[in-house]
Amino acid sequence: MKKIITIQPDSQEGEKAPDSGVQFKKFEKKDTAPAELTKETVFEALGQVNDPELPVSIVDLGLIYDVQISGNDVGLKMTLTTPGCSMGGMISGQAEEALKAIGARNVLVQMVWDPPWNPDMMSPEAKRKLGVE
Repeated sequence: MKKIITIQPDSQEGEKAPDSGVQFKKFEKKDTAPAELTKETVFEALGQVNDPELPVSIVDLGLIYDVQISGNDVGLKMTLTTPGCSMGGMISGQAEEALKAIGARNVLVQMVWDPPWNPDMMSPEAKRKLGVE
């Protein structure tokens, strides 16, 4: 037994569409190419990711060591304030989501421990917020 599926044009308001058993609705896909990724846009997006234990972004804390961009793929080297930080997976996951939200297709977050993080790596704003000046 063969079943033939046909596509019916959209019915006008008030008209009743014939009952053919299966109907399809055509959706127009907007051609929205992601904006070009730059180090500036990447750092801006990462600036929205806060350390869960501190009210400071991972950028202002100085946790981002390197950013590499190739088309819509981003490689990120970052660290944590301590190697034993239990929030590493959460922070790297939030960083990945922030970059995908601005158009990154693939994101590779690599945790590195060299050089070790220290408070001198924080931005002046972060030091002020945390009272470390």
